[in-house]
Amino acid sequence: MALSTTLWLFAAAFGASALGGVLGMASGIFIVPILTLLFGVDIHVAIGASIVSVIACSCGSAAPFLKARLTNVRLAIVLETATTVGALTGVLLIGIIPTQFLYFLFAAILVLSAQQMLARRREALNTRAPDARSWATRLRLHSEFPDRALGQDVAYQVGRLPLGLSLMYGAGLISALLGIGSGALKIPAMDTALRLPIKVSSATSNFMIGVTAAASAGAYLVRGDIDIGIAGPVALGSVVGALAGARMLMRLPADKLRIFFVIVLVLLAVQMLLSAFDTAIPSGH
Repeated sequence: MALSTTLWLFAAAFGASALGGVLGMASGIFIVPILTLLFGVDIHVAIGASIVSVIACSCGSAAPFLKARLTNVRLAIVLETATTVGALTGVLLIGIIPTQFLYFLFAAILVLSAQQMLARRREALNTRAPDARSWATRLRLHSEFPDRALGQDVAYQVGRLPLGLSLMYGAGLISALLGIGSGALKIPAMDTALRLPIKVSSATSNFMIGVTAAASAGAYLVRGDIDIGIAGPVALGSVVGALAGARMLMRLPADKLRIFFVIVLVLLAVQMLLSAFDTAIPSGH
């Protein structure tokens, strides 16, 4: 492969992973269209490279987020259980539910999620004492994060965990049925159901997507869909981009980050509607 192509792959992965790192979404949803449309890469090889990039992106941004105490690891483990069960259910239902209906459903969910997130543009954290009988309290999921704007740690509570688990199950289900990453659904679920601060939602989602991608990476490797010449520079660019995205996330004001994410949700909803009419660009994990 020519050096110029390798450098362009690195640059494309850097930009996609920086954006994915800020939003807490799998960078593959940006990388797969870039590889297939701009570089002419086969869709299966592009998805294989995107899975490697997602793992690299998640690992690259994990350390800064953990150091900044933005990632709620206990919550991520609990939610990932529901997402995995949903994904396994989706695998069993592949071919039964019409794909066109799923794209319409996904688009509708994205638009509704954008509307809900926009309504919460001003974050109002629950300052009341935690309910001792709630699932989140029993599992010790409540935590705190440092707010740079206030210069102090801000405590937050995880609310409506059963609803959040149900939405995570649905995110995993739709993700498996459509073959796309579920980050676009995980963050709105954490934001609207669990009432988490947007930065905590993004950091926790970023931690989760690496676990999800690692589960499917082996299958793509065995099938020979991971081309080292492509996946190598993409993974390297993803690590650097993820680190840059993590730093941007910690510096961005919460209200600006929320509006940015709403715009991305609306654009993804448009893509899903186009997919329903078989005119969309390819997507990935």
